[in-house]
Amino acid sequence: MPDRLDLPAGFRWGAATAAYQIEGAVAEDGRGPSIWDTFAARPGAVRDGHTGAVACDHYHRYPEDIALMQDLGLDGYRFSIAWPRVQPTGASPFNPAGLAFYDRLVDALLEAGITPLPTLFHWDLPQALEDAGGWLNRDTAYRFAEYAAIVADRLGDRVPAWITLNEPFVHTVYGYAMGIHAPGRTLMFEALPAAHHQLLGHGLAASLLHERGLDVLISNNLTPVEPASPSPADLAAAEAYDTLHNRLFNDPLLLGRYPDLAALGVPDDIFGAVRPGDLDLIHTPGLDGLGVNYYNPTRVAAPTDPGLP
Repeated sequence: MPDRLDLPAGFRWGAATAAYQIEGAVAEDGRGPSIWDTFAARPGAVRDGHTGAVACDHYHRYPEDIALMQDLGLDGYRFSIAWPRVQPTGASPFNPAGLAFYDRLVDALLEAGITPLPTLFHWDLPQALEDAGGWLNRDTAYRFAEYAAIVADRLGDRVPAWITLNEPFVHTVYGYAMGIHAPGRTLMFEALPAAHHQLLGHGLAASLLHERGLDVLISNNLTPVEPASPSPADLAAAEAYDTLHNRLFNDPLLLGRYPDLAALGVPDDIFGAVRPGDLDLIHTPGLDGLGVNYYNPTRVAAPTDPGLP
């Protein structure tokens, strides 16, 4: 085991992955296609045509990977569960072979003295749900809660804490607004219903997990935002970016309300997505922890082209 840094008592040393990045085995044991399988197969979508079909082959080599974690001296391991492996179409029935893999993984981690911390959704939506509208479709939030309950009922006796969503900002903006990630849509502000429906799915799932005595977390990609200059235009641009990147996803969870989006031309109901009672579902279950994925600060300047929004 390597020498430890002088860290505070109670600090836990861990590592994190995502299912599509490492598992491979995309067509084995009943796994259904995900939006990343479809997106990666699109010519030019991913550099050099890379896919997650094999990746690190974690599905077959997880015992070796856990041995590496032990060598690193890890206390915990955050991984994501592939929704298409558990529910190939994103709806009942569940796939027993898919759940069995995570049974084996959790047992092996615990045997190695490593605490498992699963993420239920790290952007690999079942393709069948995307075909029905994906996170733009309100029904996906209810399908997510159903899936969360299935997985928790199988693993909750050994896994006391769960992350519902990973970085809904990134999935909304890169996946639905700008088309850089799967599913590759380019809807700009009209992608925002996908943000609300992810948060609604979190709230619905959180209620079910809490009913089972489990702790609930969510991981957001947060960034400190600063204007490029003290000019009014840059100050306004920085405020707008902070609203979209940080407050759009934290305010409903922590305060029970969305920030004012009127200055961005977004209606209060986020293009018809927000319904009465939704914010109570998102807020009232409460959070047992807030994951902060921090990469960099963001410096924002107003557009220099008057024709840009």
